[in-house]
Amino acid sequence: LLSSLNGMSAFFTTRLGGVSQPPYDTANLAFHVGDKAEDVIRNHDLLAASAGYDRHRLIHMRQIHSDRIVIADESLTFDTPPECDALITNVPNLPLMVMSADCTPILLYDPITRSIGAVHAGRAGALAEILPKTIRKMGEAFGSRMSDLYITMGPSIHGCCYEINDQIAADVVASGYPAALRSEEGKVYLDVNTVLKTQLERMGFPSNRLEIIDECTACRCDTYFSYRADRQRTGRIGGIIMLRA
Repeated sequence: LLSSLNGMSAFFTTRLGGVSQPPYDTANLAFHVGDKAEDVIRNHDLLAASAGYDRHRLIHMRQIHSDRIVIADESLTFDTPPECDALITNVPNLPLMVMSADCTPILLYDPITRSIGAVHAGRAGALAEILPKTIRKMGEAFGSRMSDLYITMGPSIHGCCYEINDQIAADVVASGYPAALRSEEGKVYLDVNTVLKTQLERMGFPSNRLEIIDECTACRCDTYFSYRADRQRTGRIGGIIMLRA
């Protein structure tokens, strides 16, 4: 969806094409998972060269499964990631990155106000409405109208693989998303993207401006990092979006 639009660049990475050693093989982009820092930096340098941006200007996040949103500007750098789960900006040539390994990475673009967002939405963030709050924040900060936005949800764990316990299931139901649950052979599974899609539907977001990439990271752990399938020791892929000057 986003690749068909002008004025920006947006993409999701895979776990392939980097230099990291197992279990972070090979294109891990996260420093906090136990990988060698020099390998992570090399992976970032390779990615920046391939995608055509300055790695030092890339803004990533210390993600905490919250609903905290930061407006990114040039006071932030690659070496000063803010503690949050969503970034928004209207500054050209300032790449924003969300990292994930099962959680849903989300990229937003408003071609009218020329503003962008990158959101990390795991179960906790989704139930805390990080995506609707980011949409509203873009409206407050940049004047974005919901009807002008385009949204892509990247590769993430789907309801086929995300088994949860009864307490989490009860929380999901109490939050108003029973349709996101599936029961099979005494087990309960959650589809976080259904929660996110339901939130957008309730806001009246136009369905033709939403893309959900149909790739389950746990099913495709050969292509993507998966916290569940890789038994917690793994790397992180990235979702990157940047306004072109």
